[in-house]
Amino acid sequence: MWLVIVLAWLALWAGGTYWYLFGKKSPFSLESVRPPGPREFDQKKRDKVIKQGFSLDKVPQNLDVIVIGSGIGGLTAGATLAKAGKKVLVLEQHDQAGGCCHTYVEKGFEFDVGLHYIGQLHENSLLRIAFDQISEGQLEFQELKPHFDTIQLGLGDEKREYTIFSGKTEMEAHLLKQFPDDTEAIKTFFKIMKISAKKTHYLATLKLIPKWVSLFLLKSGLADLMSPVFRISGTGATEYVNTLTSNKDLHVIFSYLFYGVPPKDSSILINALLIHHYKRGAYYPKGGASEIPFHIIRTIQKYGGNCLVRAPVTQIMVNEKGAAYGVKVKKGQEEVEVHAPVVVSNCGIFTTFQKLLPPEIQVRPDVQERVNMMKHGRGSFLVFSGFDGTEEELGLESTNFWLFKDNDMDKSMEDFFELSKEDAPDNIPMMFITMPSAKDPEAKIRHPGKSCMTILTMVKYEWFEEWKDTTVRKRGDDYNNYKRRFADNLFAWACTQFPKIKDKLVFQDVATPLSNMHYLGAQRGAMYSAEHNLDRFQAEAVARNRSDTPVKNLFMSGQDVFSCGIAGALHGGLLCAATVLDQIIYIDLLMLKKKLKRRKAKELALLAKKKL
Repeated sequence: MWLVIVLAWLALWAGGTYWYLFGKKSPFSLESVRPPGPREFDQKKRDKVIKQGFSLDKVPQNLDVIVIGSGIGGLTAGATLAKAGKKVLVLEQHDQAGGCCHTYVEKGFEFDVGLHYIGQLHENSLLRIAFDQISEGQLEFQELKPHFDTIQLGLGDEKREYTIFSGKTEMEAHLLKQFPDDTEAIKTFFKIMKISAKKTHYLATLKLIPKWVSLFLLKSGLADLMSPVFRISGTGATEYVNTLTSNKDLHVIFSYLFYGVPPKDSSILINALLIHHYKRGAYYPKGGASEIPFHIIRTIQKYGGNCLVRAPVTQIMVNEKGAAYGVKVKKGQEEVEVHAPVVVSNCGIFTTFQKLLPPEIQVRPDVQERVNMMKHGRGSFLVFSGFDGTEEELGLESTNFWLFKDNDMDKSMEDFFELSKEDAPDNIPMMFITMPSAKDPEAKIRHPGKSCMTILTMVKYEWFEEWKDTTVRKRGDDYNNYKRRFADNLFAWACTQFPKIKDKLVFQDVATPLSNMHYLGAQRGAMYSAEHNLDRFQAEAVARNRSDTPVKNLFMSGQDVFSCGIAGALHGGLLCAATVLDQIIYIDLLMLKKKLKRRKAKELALLAKKKL
C-alpha cells in the first residue's frame, strides 16, 4: 500500500515538474520572426513610437502589467510578457524611450548614450535569438572588425599598447603573442572564462527556482559539487590574477572593462564574462542604438500594449494587503492613477524601494533587508564631441580605446576616488573612447560629412552633489566651469591619440552624474546602477537578489537583477518575465536554439549536395 502511495506521489511530482518546465505555452516562436523591413529614416514616424507622450487616453484598457522605465531590461520584460498574452504599458520619465539605448541628435550629430558595442550576437547565439524574439527579427547588427579594443597603459615614452581581437581561438592566440612569458597565466584565465560562460546559467537558475531550494543547495555544499562557478563568482579578481602572474600589465588586460569597481573588490567571474562576451565578435546596431527601443516597442504595441514618455512615476500604489496594484504618474501639476495587477520596476533597486514605494512600506524590515544587499554604484561622466569631417579624414575608427595612466588599477582607482572635489578633475586615471559614427555603416547616410566621439570615465557623485537641487541646464557658472575642467582634460587626452580632431571640433556636450539622474533616472548618476562589488556576486547573494520582491505583485528588472551592460540588463528582463509568468522561458529559448541549429544543418547539407 505504502509503495503504491509513494509511486503515485512520485508520478504526480514528475508530471507536475514536466508541466512546469514544458507544459506552458512559450511566448517565443520561429514564426514570429520575419525578415527585417526597410530602415525608417523619417524622424516624425520614429518619434510616434519612441517619443509618444503620456495621456490617459493612450493607456490601453484592462492592463495586465505596468513597466516603470524603458531601458532594455524593462522593454525586454515588457515585450516578452506581451508575447505571452499580457497587455503591457511601459512608462518612461524622459522625453524619449530607450534608457541607455537611446540616442540624441544635436547640431546634426548623433550620440549613443550607453550602448557602445555588444557581443555574443553571432548566428544562433542565445542573445541573438532573444533580440530576434523581442524585436520579431527587425534588429540588424553590424559586426565590427576583429580588432575591437585597444588598451594603452602609461603616458609619453612609457606608454604601452595592447590590442584585443575577437575569434574563438584568435583572442587567446593574439594575447599569447603579446605576453609570451605569461603563457600559463593566459591559458588558465581562458579556462576560467570558459567555465564562467558555460555555467553562468547555474547562477541564473538560483534566481528562478524557489529561494529555499537555492539556499539549501548552496549551504549544503551540493551546489559546489555541481560546478565551480558558485565559488568562482565569489572570488576577487585581484586575488585570483595574483595567483596567475605578477605582470601588472596583464592584470589590467584581465580587468580592463571597468564599471566603477576596483578589481580587488570585483568578481573574477564578472570580469571574465565581460571579456568572453566579445570572443565571438563585437557588434553595433545598424541604424544606431535607438533602433533597439524603436523595434521592441513596436512588438509591445503589436500585442495591444504601449510605451509612453514624459510619464514620471511618483509612487507605486500598495493596497492594505501589501500588494502593488498600480502607479501614480505626474501629469502637469496633477497625479493620475494607472492600475494593473502586476508592476515591474526597471528603474533600479534604490529608486524603487527608497523613492517610489509608500513611506510605510519603505520602512518594513523585509524591504530594508533587500535594499541593504546593494550599494550605490559610481557615477558616470561623459563627453560628447562632434566634428566636421569623415572618419577617414580624422583618423577615427570603430575600435574602442581604453586608456590608463597606470597599470595598478586598484591603487589608481582608490587614489582617484579619495581625492578632493578640487583635485579630481586634474587627476583622471582612466577613460574609454568610442566612435559610434565609425561603427554604424548607415551613419554616413543620416549625417554625411560628420563624425562623433563619446568619452567616458567614472566619478564620485559627491563631487557634484552641491548642485543636485538646481535645474538642468541652469545649474550656474560654478557647475559649468567645474564640469568643463573634467571635459577639457579628457578631450586633451583623447587628442593625444587622435590629433586631427582638435581643430575639427564644432560641438561638445558634457554629462555629469546629475545629467544621468535627470535624463536616465540613474540614482546618483550610476549608469551601471547598483555597485557590482564582490559581496553582490557571492552565490548566496545571487540567490537572494531576484526579480520577485517583498511587495506582492511588484517585480524588478534590468541591471540590478543580473549584471551591468546591455546583455546583463536584457537577461534581467528575461528573468523578470520568467518570474511573472512562473515559467522558465530560458528553456523555450534553448528549444528555439536547437531548432535553428537543425535548420542550419539542413541548409548546409542541401548546399553541399548542390555543389556535388
